[in-house]
Amino acid sequence: MAATFDEKSPPSPVVLEDGDSFEDTTVSSTARDRKDMLRLGKKQVFHRTFGFWPTFGFTNIYIATWEYLLVSIATGLTNGGFGGLVYEYIGTTVCYTAVVLSLAEMASMGILMIGPSLLISLLISPKAPTSGGAYHWVSEFAPAGLQRYLSYAAGWLSALGWLTGAASGYFIMSTLIQAMVNVYLPDVALTDWQTTLIMIAWVCVFVLINTFGARVLPAIENASLVGHFAGWLITVVALWAMAPRNTAEAVFTEVVNNGGWDNVGLSCLVGTVGILFCQLGPDAAVHIAEEVRDAAWVLPRCIVWGYLLNGVLGFIMLITMLFTMGDLDTALDADSPFETAFANTGSPGMNLFLILVLALLIGAGNIAAVTTTSRETWAFARDGGLPFSRFMAKVSQRFNAPLNAIWVTTGLSFVLCLINLGSSVAFDIIISLNLVAFLSCYMLSIGGLLYRKLRGDPLPPAKFSLGRFGIPVNIFAVCYSALALVLSCFPVAVPVDPTNANWAPAILGGVIVIAIISFAVQGRRIYEGPVVFVEGWREDGAALQGSG
Repeated sequence: MAATFDEKSPPSPVVLEDGDSFEDTTVSSTARDRKDMLRLGKKQVFHRTFGFWPTFGFTNIYIATWEYLLVSIATGLTNGGFGGLVYEYIGTTVCYTAVVLSLAEMASMGILMIGPSLLISLLISPKAPTSGGAYHWVSEFAPAGLQRYLSYAAGWLSALGWLTGAASGYFIMSTLIQAMVNVYLPDVALTDWQTTLIMIAWVCVFVLINTFGARVLPAIENASLVGHFAGWLITVVALWAMAPRNTAEAVFTEVVNNGGWDNVGLSCLVGTVGILFCQLGPDAAVHIAEEVRDAAWVLPRCIVWGYLLNGVLGFIMLITMLFTMGDLDTALDADSPFETAFANTGSPGMNLFLILVLALLIGAGNIAAVTTTSRETWAFARDGGLPFSRFMAKVSQRFNAPLNAIWVTTGLSFVLCLINLGSSVAFDIIISLNLVAFLSCYMLSIGGLLYRKLRGDPLPPAKFSLGRFGIPVNIFAVCYSALALVLSCFPVAVPVDPTNANWAPAILGGVIVIAIISFAVQGRRIYEGPVVFVEGWREDGAALQGSG
């Protein structure tokens, strides 16, 4: 039975700017891409300029585990020390793998057609990836009576997660500028307002690249992929060859609790938050699904292999850092622990070069972050999930980019950068907010899939299937996400005062209030969830979403 569209059904708000038409965009799609978009009930708006290698580069440079590990291990050093960090990394990687495998399975699945009460049927297509990502999966798999509300919540949480992910990159870029200055001018310290201005400057740089360089993004991602592996090799070789080394006993056995927690075990659990932050984002490429050729084949492979390769590179880099950064107290006293390891090379020139390499790669990741954030926001607006959805769902084929979504998300990133003016732990707050938003979204999407499996409902065939291990992997993924979500709300250390408190839960609460108001004002009238557009739901002869 097909759904009936009335005046309360979601609009088709995608509008092309510059007098463009949709016609030429299908040329870059494969036959399978076109069939998948038809079943999704959506017009092909973007040119599909990403092949496997640019998409693989996009995934790797967004995850950027070894790069982010260098600049964000202070929490782990405080809560765990050298030895604690090693085992925190191993444990976090193993646990988060369950989440990544679950996401990859959903990314390769077909469209599950949910009728007003139960499943109606399955499409014979084995996959149909969409730029909506997690909130679309929630809409497919959640109980029929709840999918509208849960997918709306997932859309807001996903948008918040990608926004904070982009903002974290701006924080790190300002840290790297400070580090480069201090190589030759160690007494210079930038004030909070100066670092905030640096962040805002980087915001402008990356948004301009995404606006005017959208058509060359695949080339940028190819270069980023080469740089990601070359930069890792250069850094590892330089540190092992030039820096003095700690003992293996210190690196693998010394576990500390410098966060003031009741016991070492709790301290190490808090330390895993920073490690998990370094591994987020394997599903970033899902949000460019409608710009990827043969997306259903490419995306799950990029998600899994990108995560696994980054996990290996990150572990080797972690061991390298712990052996070469000197004693723990010196590392903790530094503005950023990686500065100690780089300075231990004994060469100011090499120190500056390594920081510059790191900055270029973090910057490349920020380009991908802006792309991901804008595409998720655009997709959610296309489904009517945001205020001013018609405005944010506009696409310029001249630039092959959703310009309004890019600029709106840039403005919101600017607001997040202002946290730096009021908190000494602004970066930790952004990390926590990033984790809380993503983990909540993962629990909703994977939980919906698990719900279908436990009921014994037929599921779409998946190009990347977990088979008989699917249910235990999904259960573990949901449970681990719940634990990590709670830990993400902890402060780095105790006792807590207003200057070092973790304000992420309060900020999340504010966003939830805004989302509820948005739903009450306009969402309840126009948002029905993306599944109402798929074949088997939409009315016979109804126009595809995005046809203007």
